[in-house]
Order: sequence, then structure tokens, then C-alpha cells
Amino acid sequence: MKFKRVFVIVIDSVGIGEEPDADKFGDVGTNTLVHTSEKCGGLKVPVMNSLGLYDLDNHILGTSKVNHPNAYCLRLREMSAGKDTMTGHWEMMGIYTTKPFQTFTDTGFPEALIKELEEKTGHKVIGNYAASGTEILKELGEQQKRDNSLIVYTSADSVLQIAAHEETTGVQELYRCCEIAREICLRPEYLLGRVIARPFIGEDKNSFKRTPNRHDLAMSPTGITAMNILKDNGYMVSCVGKIGDIFNMVGVSKTQKTVSNIDGMNKTIEEAKSHDFTGLCYVNLVEFDSEYGHRRNPLGYGKCLEEFDEKLGELLKVVKDDDLVMVTADHGNDPTWTGTDHTREKVPLLCYSKSFKHGRYLDEQDTFAVIGDTILTNFGLKKDPTMIGHTLEELLND
Repeated sequence: MKFKRVFVIVIDSVGIGEEPDADKFGDVGTNTLVHTSEKCGGLKVPVMNSLGLYDLDNHILGTSKVNHPNAYCLRLREMSAGKDTMTGHWEMMGIYTTKPFQTFTDTGFPEALIKELEEKTGHKVIGNYAASGTEILKELGEQQKRDNSLIVYTSADSVLQIAAHEETTGVQELYRCCEIAREICLRPEYLLGRVIARPFIGEDKNSFKRTPNRHDLAMSPTGITAMNILKDNGYMVSCVGKIGDIFNMVGVSKTQKTVSNIDGMNKTIEEAKSHDFTGLCYVNLVEFDSEYGHRRNPLGYGKCLEEFDEKLGELLKVVKDDDLVMVTADHGNDPTWTGTDHTREKVPLLCYSKSFKHGRYLDEQDTFAVIGDTILTNFGLKKDPTMIGHTLEELLND
């Protein structure tokens, strides 16, 4: 193998321009990185700039043309249908999703679904609209606590979330209700990627806060992934952030929850410094998406990028000569766009190794799955015939 450890860091939603089929999604003209840089008057991202970010789009204000012999840079297109978290991450690991998961952002969930959920759980449902998880507690938390109802809400993702008070309803009862919702939402007419339990505590709307007892019930991947193959062959698959949830723990050796991007990067840096594993460290940093993209806050998005860039610099200082770092994204979420939904965009792929000597710009690729395929080839493994993707030979031959 050329690389003993591969670090794949997903800067969630950091797109870099419309996909060829963006018109099908109402996303023609989107570009998360460029538009964020314009609203911020330029980005201070010297580390990503040193890896060739400018080469991917010379309209990203604050970036400049540099030589980057230690880094290859390219853009990736998504082959799968959709623009959500699960299809993006699954495609990186070799799964081609032909039918996108459903979202109910604009309409709320169908009346028949809500009625069945009420009948099977024994709780009245309140809410049933797209909302911020903290704001909806201010709006409905006191009613939920008074009536022992369930606050059901969604977002721009393919998700049904249920919030309930830990003392009034109880964590285990909330989990039971979410299991029922998960079973209902596996049907084709409702097919959702995730159901999430969102327990909270507090006395009133001014003191309600969510607890660490969140529980995700995700769909398992619809096929074999590069993670399965790595794990089955004795390699480490260490996950940081919500990766374990996205893959429903399938193909995962170990997982670490995170509370922020900074926490996620600190855990990744610690993995690089202190753990002499052979295999993959797969990281998701969600705050770009959850805190700034969906909330259409380009200034916050820009600051988040700058904070990540600083932490990325810390990581690159501690990785070893036989490590590979790959920075990418799973979709776009242009914070200057209309609505609150993800945007159908290409994503960057920045590949760094201290061993590279001929790093340069590479041609755009037609699938995110080049990531998983390249990792498998590095470890002398072959993908399953059901998987998509091809190897970036330049990375393994430099």
C-alpha cells in the first residue's frame, strides 16, 4: 500500500458550482464557495488555498494561484439522484442511488402518516412543519410538556424528528415512538433517510435545551460499501461525527460523536497524532450545513470555513509521510440561495500527502465514488461488482 492511513474529511455542504442537471432541482446558478466568498468580501483560507482551491474556481474571493506539489485538486459530480446527506456520503463509498429520499420541507408530513403515528404511539402529534430544532422548542415545548404529546418536525433533509421532554415523556418512551416512526417511514410512499429522537429538558420556553441523548434511526446502506470491504479485511474504519449514523453503523469499526466542527477536527487531529491504525478515518463536519447553509447565513458560513481552514492546518502538520488527507463535500447549500434546501452542486476534492511531489489540478470526475475506489485500490482491495467508482491513479503513482 502507498498510504497506511487515509483521512476523508467531509465539509458538509461546501459545494463549488451547479451540477449539469441543476435545472431539475431549481438550482441553476448556485455556488456555495463563490457566493459565500463574495458576501464575506473574501475568505481567509490559506491552507485550502495552498492545496489548490483557486484552481477549482478562480472566482473564490481571497484565493490565489499557487503551485501545490503536495496536493492534487479536482471537482466531483454526483451521479446519484438527489442532493442530500445520505446519497452523497453513500456515493463516496460506492453506492449509486437512483431514487432520491423524500423530503417534506414545504408541506409537512401527510395526514395519513401523522394519524398512524398517533394511533400506534398513543400520543397526540403537534407541529408537523419544517423548523429549527431549538426554535420549535420555544414554540411548542410548553405544550408538549403539558400534554405529553410529540413534537414532530422536519428540515430540508430527508428526516422526521420527534422532540419530547425527558421527564414528562421519558427517553425510552421517545425512543419507542421513534422506532414506530422508522417502521412507517420505510414504506415507498414515505421513504425517509432518518428518524431522529430529540429529547430536551428545562422548565419553560426560556430554559428548554436539547440533551446529548439524541438517537438516530437511519436506513442501512442499500448495498456493499468500501467501508464494508475495509472492515471485513481487517482494516480500521474510524468514524468521527455523524458518519456512523449515516451508515447505520454498517462497516464501522468505531465511532466518536462530536458537538461542533472544532470538536470534530480536534478528535481527527488526535486520531492522527495518537492512533497508529491502518485504514480509514472518515469525518463529517456538519455545522457549515446545519448552522449556516440552511439558515442562509453567508457571513457565518464564511467564518466557519475560516475556522476549519485553521484546524486543517493543524492536522496537516501532524500527519505522517504515508498518510493521505482528502477534503471534500456531500452536496451544496448555497447560503445566498432562495429557500432553505440543499443545492445540487459539484464538490471540491483536495488531496494532500507529504509524499506527493507532482501535485496539480486534475480533470473533473463524474462521481463521488472515486474516493472509496481509490482507498480500496490503495489497500489492494477490489470493489464489489454492484459498486460504482474508479481509481484516481495519479494519487497512488506519485
